[in-house]
Formats: sequence, structure tokens, C-alpha cells
Amino acid sequence: MSNEGVDEAGWDLEPGDESAPLVEAVGRLVKFCREAAGMRVAELGDALGYGEDMVRKIERGVRIPRPNFLDRADEILNAGGHLKAFMEDVEKARYPKKVRELKALEDRAVELMQYSNHNIQGLLQTPEYARALFEMTQPAYSADVVERETAARLARKSIFEREPAPTLSFVQEEVTLERPLGGKMVLRRQLEHLLEVAQLRNVTLQVMPTGREEHAGTQGLIQVLKFADGTAVGRSEGAFNGRPVSNPRDLRILELRYGMIRAQALTPRESLAFIEQALGRL
Repeated sequence: MSNEGVDEAGWDLEPGDESAPLVEAVGRLVKFCREAAGMRVAELGDALGYGEDMVRKIERGVRIPRPNFLDRADEILNAGGHLKAFMEDVEKARYPKKVRELKALEDRAVELMQYSNHNIQGLLQTPEYARALFEMTQPAYSADVVERETAARLARKSIFEREPAPTLSFVQEEVTLERPLGGKMVLRRQLEHLLEVAQLRNVTLQVMPTGREEHAGTQGLIQVLKFADGTAVGRSEGAFNGRPVSNPRDLRILELRYGMIRAQALTPRESLAFIEQALGRL
């Protein structure tokens, strides 16, 4: 059995994760269904294509199973849909806590404003680009963590499928469109994807040229999310010690900076032309 196959079973539960009771309950149910079917751990592992130790971890509730693990186990153990019933829950639980919290905010947002200065913003990333970023992280992530983080980031892209559609505004630094992270082919596909996303009626994409002599974004990343009830939350790397803020005074500061960044950047039409030119140079 290869390590690659074993890792595909799921992800280790993070210490202190509030999803622990759910994962433990699912693990107990897997064990109950296995014993009711008269199968040993090793037999279930063989039937699923995973190692015995991995199945034991899932049954002990220390590893979050992938949804397809529960799907296949339900059929093999004749569980009558009891394991499949938890597929949606583990789909959410398998992502890191910080990503779940961010996605919950994005799922509520009616407006999102994002300025990114060192790489393509997460919601705009292709799978290949996102994976390349996580593979470059130092200290190096394990293959297991790279896969988990990549899947979590891609899950956030559901914001583009919501109805009614939220208003999404992005400003990208020029350098993020030119640095070939992951290789030129990865960057080419990433730029093509940006052009596709920019065609959506609820999306505004702008580019901040490196040659600008005035720039309100020198303090780094800015993100503001507004909600239907009139509340909002925002953060910036260079303000309020990088912590999220929600009081009106602090939010006004972030919105002022973001508004100036948008005014100093290329217009949406100019930005699309810029991206097309960058794509043509690859």
C-alpha cells in the first residue's frame, strides 16, 4: 500500500478543533457499522484500499474522513445510508478552522473588497496556482497538508455561484500577474482564469501598476466584507496589528484606503487589456 493511497483517506484533526465531537461520532458510527457487518479493521481497509492504521484513526475520531470514504464504506458495510448522511458535515469539518471561519463570513457577505499585493487573491486562484503556493510554504508542508489547504481554498470559490450574487471587487498588484509561481503554464492558466472571472457582472477586477508614483496600499493587504444587516468586518496587514475589526471608525479607515487604491489603479477595462497583454508575453 503506497503512502499516497493512505493519505487520501482524510486529514488529521487539529488540536482544539470544535469539529472534534462530530468527527468522533462519525468514527464511532463507522466502527459500529463495521462490527455489525462482521468485518475486521484490516478487511475494511482492504475493501476501501486504505491501510488498517488509517481506518483505526478514523474510528478513533482523530482523522477526518473524506466524504467519498463514507460513501464507499456505507455501501461495503450495508449501512443503509447512515454513513452517507454525514458526508456534507465532514466536507465542512475537513477544512482548517481558520478557513471555515473565513468561508462562513464570505457566505454571508453581500459585498467584498480585496486588495492583494504579493500573490493572486485566494478566491481568484486556480487549483494549480493555489497548490503551487502551498508547496512553496516554509517550513515545508507535508503532501497531506498541501492537499487539505488547497481543497479548502477551492471550496471558498462557491461565493461565485451564490444567488443573489454578492458584489465582488478585487485589486491586484501588477507583479502578481507577472511572477510565474509554479511555472509559466500555471501562470498562463491563472491569467486566463482572471479574464474569465472578470466577465461576471458582479465582479470588478483592477490592476495596480508598479509604476504608480502614488499608492495608498503601501501598508499591505486590505479586505472588507459587508453583510445584509449593515454590519461589516475588515482587516489589513498594516493596520490595527493585522487583527479583524468591525467598529465603524476602523472600517472607515480601511474603506478610505481601499477607495484610494481603486482610484489609483487602472480602470476595469484598462486592467483587462493589461492582463491580456501579460498573457500574450508568456
